[in-house]
Amino acid sequence: MFWASLVIINLALVCYSIGVWAERIQRRLKPWHVAFFGLGLTADATGTALMVAIAQGNAAAGMAGNGAQDLMAWTGTIAIVLMALHLIWALVTVIRNREPELLRFHTFSIVVWVIWLVPYLAGAVASMVP
Repeated sequence: MFWASLVIINLALVCYSIGVWAERIQRRLKPWHVAFFGLGLTADATGTALMVAIAQGNAAAGMAGNGAQDLMAWTGTIAIVLMALHLIWALVTVIRNREPELLRFHTFSIVVWVIWLVPYLAGAVASMVP
């Protein structure tokens, strides 16, 4: 289960990064960016669910967590909520199709992406610390 969660979380990084950075470079929100936001969120939620199952199994076996895992848990929850809000707002923005909103949406995307990196990096550290 660990390897599956690792692959899926890295898939989330790739998908979400493609959506966010393509939107930033193109300077206009497009429907395919929104699709990549959704793929990233789906992969992140799936990978997170697998990691929660791993953590629960470790706790049941008496294995203690560490500070990086705690940081990952809290910031990961915040990141998933922000990613979901980001996806909803992106859908609304694309549906409304108001040019000024489509042109400035990328500023929120970058903020959410940076916040998402905190649990991603904390998870990487947590997996290396015994």
